[in-house]
Amino acid sequence: QDPGPTAVIAMLSLVSATAPALLQAPLRVQAPLRAVRMQEAETIPEEPAPFNPVAFAKSLPGVTAPLGFFDPLDFCGEASEGKIRFYREVELKHGRVAMLASLGFLVGENFHPLWGGNIDVPSYIAFQETPLQSFWPAVVLVIAILEIFSVFTFNSPFGGEPWSVRTDHASGDLGFDPLGLKPTNPADFAEMQTKEINNGRLAMIGAAGMIAQELATGSKLF
Repeated sequence: QDPGPTAVIAMLSLVSATAPALLQAPLRVQAPLRAVRMQEAETIPEEPAPFNPVAFAKSLPGVTAPLGFFDPLDFCGEASEGKIRFYREVELKHGRVAMLASLGFLVGENFHPLWGGNIDVPSYIAFQETPLQSFWPAVVLVIAILEIFSVFTFNSPFGGEPWSVRTDHASGDLGFDPLGLKPTNPADFAEMQTKEINNGRLAMIGAAGMIAQELATGSKLF
C-alpha cells in the first residue's frame, strides 16, 4: 500500500530534524578529545636547565665592586655545586681564622698577662714560648674535635664527589650566634655575609703580611 502524501511529508520532516544533530555529534565528541590532548601536552615536565657553575658562584655573597666576580684561575669553570660550596666553606673558615689571628697580633703583642706575663716575643713564635709547646698533640686533638663537626657537612666520598659539601648546607653556618646578630631580613643577611667574607679576605692578606714581616725582621710589629 502506497503511503499517502501526509505520511511522506511527515517522514521528510523527521529526517530534516534529525540530520543536523547527527552531523554535529562527531564534533561534540572531538572537542573533549582535543581538550584532553592539550592538557596532556601541558603536563609534560620540561627538562631542567644544565647547572651553570659560574652563574651559581656569582649568586653567592661576596661579589662586590670593583673586581666583581674574580676567578682568574677558573676554579668554578667546570665545578659542581658541591665543589663550589666546598670552596666557599674553605674561604669562610680561613677568613675567620685570619681575622682572629690579625686581632691576636695586635692585642697579644701589647697585652700578654698569661704565663706570668713574661712572654714578650713576636707573635709568630709566641706559641713556642708557652708550656703548650710541650703538649702540642693535645692542642691538635682539641682542634680535630672541632673539625669533626664540619666533616658532617661533606658529601660521602664513597660513591659521591670527594671534597664537596652537601647542597642543603648553609655555608659557614655553625649554629653559633649567642648575641643574636643574624638579621631576619634576607637582604640584610646577604649584606652581612658579604661584609664578613670581604673582611675575612682582607684579614688573610693582612695576617700573611704581618707574619712575613716578623719573619723578615725577627721583631714584634706592635
